[in-house]
Amino acid sequence: MKLTPLEIKTKTFTSKLRGCNVKEVTSFLESVASEWDELLKQDVELKKRVAELETRLKDYTSMEKAIQQTFMQAQETSGKAIENARKEAQLIIHEAELKATQILEKARADLTTMKEQHTILKVKRDSLVTRLKMLLNSELDLIKALEIDEELQAKDKMAAQHEISHEKTEIEDIIKNLD
Repeated sequence: MKLTPLEIKTKTFTSKLRGCNVKEVTSFLESVASEWDELLKQDVELKKRVAELETRLKDYTSMEKAIQQTFMQAQETSGKAIENARKEAQLIIHEAELKATQILEKARADLTTMKEQHTILKVKRDSLVTRLKMLLNSELDLIKALEIDEELQAKDKMAAQHEISHEKTEIEDIIKNLD
């Protein structure tokens, strides 16, 4: 049963012999009514405050749920991003390894080609050196032969001149003897 301050103030009691002092009862009832009125006002204020706090709590709860959902989505998104980054990194590493293998194979092929060309050039150089030596040796032999031939011709010439001179002397002797 709810009592209002007015009901408390207007409440009347029946008198009995040796009953209570009416002024004291009235004063007490007014005091109780006043406090009761104050309590009712506080109750109304507190109910308003509770309703307001419940509304805010609902707002905060919905915000918390939204934040949790956002957080979960962010975790999921970051997890996917991390996984995608890992996959991309693995793909880049794999491509780099393939390129490195191709570059290495090309370098090996180039090295083999260069070694072959070096060997061919070395053989050609050796062949040229041998041919040049043979050519120079044959030229030296020719020069020596020409020198020997010149010496022989000079000796033959000297011998011929000596013979001519000897014949001349003989002819002169014969001419002198004829005279």
